[in-house]
Amino acid sequence: NTGRCRELLLPGATVYLQEFDSAARKTKFDLIAVEKAGVGLINMDAQAPNKVFAEWAHSGAFLPGLTYLRPEKTWGSSRFDFYFEAGARKGFVEVKGVTLEEDGGAFFPDAPTERGGKHLEELIACRADGYEAYLCFVIQMTGVDYFAPNDRTHPAFGDALRRAAGAGVGLLAYDCRVTPDSLIMNDKVEIAL
Repeated sequence: NTGRCRELLLPGATVYLQEFDSAARKTKFDLIAVEKAGVGLINMDAQAPNKVFAEWAHSGAFLPGLTYLRPEKTWGSSRFDFYFEAGARKGFVEVKGVTLEEDGGAFFPDAPTERGGKHLEELIACRADGYEAYLCFVIQMTGVDYFAPNDRTHPAFGDALRRAAGAGVGLLAYDCRVTPDSLIMNDKVEIAL
């Protein structure tokens, strides 16, 4: 996970690791999840949100009639997480994993993200060019009441997110059921801009 996770990775925290036996790796373990008091398990695998979104989209939960979902598609000067087609509908999806929880709210980002702001500007450009565009926040835990941009940490991202919503970029936020060996997109979460 590339975020700071200061509120999660505390001395004495219970963490879940996956062991690897490979000389090509820098480390022997990957951090998979951490337990947070009052919340439960939070998935920490930075690659998991895209996999979970793809499974969810292929199940028919994203768009009815989805016929094509391609990961890592370049458009303009950005590489988006997904390109999709559903009948005549065509568009792009960027996925952001959310691990920051405070007082029942889920927030993104937990560290400044110039790349995240750039993706929002490119999603706005996609909409202007006639494509559909979505930003999906995969909240890697259950039990949150709402999602909001973390204006305290990166106000420019929050401003860009509000501009994107105003330009027709679809915003999605879903929590996930988390176990030590699974992550499944679960319920839609209210977005507070």
